[in-house]
Amino acid sequence: MRALTGLQCPRAPRLHFLLCLLLAARPSLADSQPTDSTFTSLPVREEMMAKYSNLSLESHNISLTEQSSMLMEKNITLERPCNVELTCQFTTSGDVNSVNVTWRKGNELLEDHLISTRGNMLSTQYMFTIVNSKQMGSYSCFFEDEKVHRGTFNIKVPELHRKNKPLVTYVGDSTVLSCKCQDCSPLNWSWYSSNGSTQVPVDIQMNDKYMMNGTHANETRLKIMHLSEEDGGSYWCRAQFHLGESEEHIELVVLSFWVPLKPFLAIIAEVVLLVAIILLCEVYTQKKRKQPDEGKEFEQIEQLKLDDSNGIENNAPRHRKSESVGQ
Repeated sequence: MRALTGLQCPRAPRLHFLLCLLLAARPSLADSQPTDSTFTSLPVREEMMAKYSNLSLESHNISLTEQSSMLMEKNITLERPCNVELTCQFTTSGDVNSVNVTWRKGNELLEDHLISTRGNMLSTQYMFTIVNSKQMGSYSCFFEDEKVHRGTFNIKVPELHRKNKPLVTYVGDSTVLSCKCQDCSPLNWSWYSSNGSTQVPVDIQMNDKYMMNGTHANETRLKIMHLSEEDGGSYWCRAQFHLGESEEHIELVVLSFWVPLKPFLAIIAEVVLLVAIILLCEVYTQKKRKQPDEGKEFEQIEQLKLDDSNGIENNAPRHRKSESVGQ
């Protein structure tokens, strides 16, 4: 088994050794609340876990091999303080003693983790008590040989759920915005609306405008009455837990009654325009047909007149000729 990395004290008489332990424990004994820092020494963390032994224990494990993905993640959901035990196991075909093991929270190095070996499997464990939101985040174990293998535990408060699509309603109506979380009980619910780039608390005291309720502890509903177009926009529901906050975004769209009529009126306008174009084309076509017919009729009339005049001229000489023969 590998040696633990932790608080190191010089070899000295027992008095000096006790003084060293007292100095190490001093930050946690300064007040009744535990320190905000997660990265305390092993004796202090053991004292904290003993102090909070009545809290539940959350144990989580990630197994890595040389063939596994370079990064493996596991999400952990917590809503109240508890003792946490994170374990990473790495199986290698090489020498386990040549593998370097480290722990980090974000980019900060963590000390005082346990390391053990069994055959070709290397195991490391990090234990701590989580009591505030600053201790939430990502905790990663690293196994470094020829490659770097990483396992990450993402510790966060429960997520909230809502409908993905925007909620569409009309001016003068009422609507209900709702949020819920699965298998959790928030300490408190609150609602916010968007005011440009900032969130503004919804004034629940306006009873004629807003009403907030929920049928279950894991659900909240905000009823908005007498809607106007100004009520449209972004809303946020926020749940408060012992270890932090979680929020979800809802988009509300408020339409006037003219909005649904606009497509209908546009269709009517298109139909009227199409009918007008058809009628104009019909009139133009009829006019064009009429002009050749009128031209032909005029030619026929002129031909008839010409024929009549030719008949009269032909009859006059005949008449004179018959008169001369009579004489």
